[in-house]
Amino acid sequence: MARPVWTGVISFGLVTVPVAMYSATEDHSIHFHQLERGTSDRIRYQRVNERTRNEVDYSDIVKGVAVGDGDYVIVEQQELDDIAPGRSKSLEIDTFVDLDEISPVHYQRTYWLAPAKQEYGKAYRLLHGAMAKTNRAGVGMLVMRGRQHLAVVRAAGEVLALQTMLFADEIRDPATVLDNLAQQGQPPQSKELDSALALLQAMSGPWQPEDYRDTYTDQVRQLIEDKRQGRQTVSAPAPARPTEQADLLDVLQRSVQAARGRKTAAGGTQDAAASDLGALRKTDLDEMARRLQIRGRTRMRRDELERAVAEAGQERPARQRTGRKAS
Repeated sequence: MARPVWTGVISFGLVTVPVAMYSATEDHSIHFHQLERGTSDRIRYQRVNERTRNEVDYSDIVKGVAVGDGDYVIVEQQELDDIAPGRSKSLEIDTFVDLDEISPVHYQRTYWLAPAKQEYGKAYRLLHGAMAKTNRAGVGMLVMRGRQHLAVVRAAGEVLALQTMLFADEIRDPATVLDNLAQQGQPPQSKELDSALALLQAMSGPWQPEDYRDTYTDQVRQLIEDKRQGRQTVSAPAPARPTEQADLLDVLQRSVQAARGRKTAAGGTQDAAASDLGALRKTDLDEMARRLQIRGRTRMRRDELERAVAEAGQERPARQRTGRKAS
């Protein structure tokens, strides 16, 4: 059983809900060590005075902030501790807001909340039910691990979720970041917009997060295993070139055709799918094969590629249905 990262009380009005908070995510990243080339010797770093090049003991290191002209304001750790927020055991909801008003750019990390004990379940369900019924979320401040966080509590399925958020002054205005914001191109022509809408329609489907994987991490793991076994490694294909403005309408129309072909491959018979795939250009077939993660696609003839795409399109929804039944 996972251990809570924080325990405390959520309060709204005179109602209090004791809760335990658990991380909702986990890191699957591959962590590399640094080694000297040709050896298995780990690299270690030393704390060195950049002027004297002498190693400095950890107890002699202080924190400082540059204030210009090579000057620093030195701040001792005890001074930081003296003004740090105390360990909070409560999150007081100040306001309930409509969830649709919160831009996703504000969200940071997500945590699951559970009643701290079984006897607190009624108050927990009361808060959950009220927010789920009104599509509202509670906003308040939380102190965790010595830091103060803006946080929002909301209903997420059958449980409560807490999400830490960025403060307003931490969000960058795109107008101050994007130099070419005023040069985003001319408005699309009606035919281009119609084709784009048709493409969106052809590519639309339900949100199924289990359909998506961190394929890069999978490839890194495969690379490590191939090298461990002494097998030859294969480089990834080059990224597609940017679409030229003059080709935009043609590319949109071919994309619609390709997307409809993918849906046929996923939902119809293999023969019907192959018939539709035969009308596509080789570059569109290559892109479909890449999206379906078909192995050996770069060495296939066109007929082999059409057959592989049609078969992969049939297998994918079958796997998805099996996965949903098992969950």
